Amino acid sequence: MDTLLQDKEPVTIPSVGKPMNGHTPVSNLSEEATQEAAQAPAGRALPSSPPAEGTNPQTIQPGKDGVEAVSGFKLRETQNLSEAALSKLYKAPDTSKLRDIGEASYGVRALKDDGTLPTKAETVHGPDDRVQITNTTIYPWRAIASLLITARDGSQWIGTGWFIGPHTLMTAGHVVFIKNSGVAGRDGWVRSIQVMPGRNGASLPYGSVTSTNFRSVTNWTNNGDENFDYGAIIIPTNLGNTTGWFGFGIYSDADLLNTVGNISGYPGDKPGGTQWFDARRIASVNSRKVYYDIDTAGGQSGSAVYRLVNGARYAFAIHAYGGATTNSGTRIVQDVYNNMVSWKA
Repeated sequence: MDTLLQDKEPVTIPSVGKPMNGHTPVSNLSEEATQEAAQAPAGRALPSSPPAEGTNPQTIQPGKDGVEAVSGFKLRETQNLSEAALSKLYKAPDTSKLRDIGEASYGVRALKDDGTLPTKAETVHGPDDRVQITNTTIYPWRAIASLLITARDGSQWIGTGWFIGPHTLMTAGHVVFIKNSGVAGRDGWVRSIQVMPGRNGASLPYGSVTSTNFRSVTNWTNNGDENFDYGAIIIPTNLGNTTGWFGFGIYSDADLLNTVGNISGYPGDKPGGTQWFDARRIASVNSRKVYYDIDTAGGQSGSAVYRLVNGARYAFAIHAYGGATTNSGTRIVQDVYNNMVSWKA
């Protein structure tokens, strides 16, 4: 097994092409262990990477107007914004009392003096529109994973990840690398992450797999810059071939502002290990982030923010933060896209 470098600086992965201004990929493993991943073919990146529905496809048919067809969910207009039998073989861990991995870097988020939430919080705005996904063995729900994260100091946290290939899941940077916790021995690469695709409470229809192989980028690991808060989990199996995975792409400002964002993940304010969905039109964008009034809660750090394109699911951001009026995710721009293509290879 590869030796972890938990007490050393992140290892820079040799990049394909020129340096990427803060998007230079880094790994928690030795440089030798990451050489193979660095050998992704060079060349012009495609505008999007297609999804896959997995083996023995059972796929929920997309709904209308870019929203998943989730029973009981009704899209609310944005306001004021310009194989189940396997589960019996596995026992799910009790994560009901664990906190969002975001708190490891940012601490407990209390209300500000004016009664609003600080920016680093995942929040429900107005009526809670979230709907529980009860059949998580259907694609795309099975391509979304509940994460049990063990930090360097042994503390445990929850988060969400999503497959982008046979052995790779995307998530937030603060899921795999903790910054500025203020707790001795906690900062840095996490020790391990237990990945549980399609978890439904105590049911683990695809079992679980534990990873100690992570990726992020220098502007997150070195500087904790929110605009670069994204990372990846590399698992030692090809479980994604069974669950399927999300596509991902680069989209213009105008395109994103005219689309509905969908998010499904594992919030900590609901029964432990249950998956919840919400959707809303995109509120605003900038060169690094996407903002939306989609209801989320702690534990959904790392969820895919995705759209429906001709019936296929394409992520355009990685959910990471929230606020009093909008939540936000790290936008998939060219440098992010390039890293994702390399990490899924």
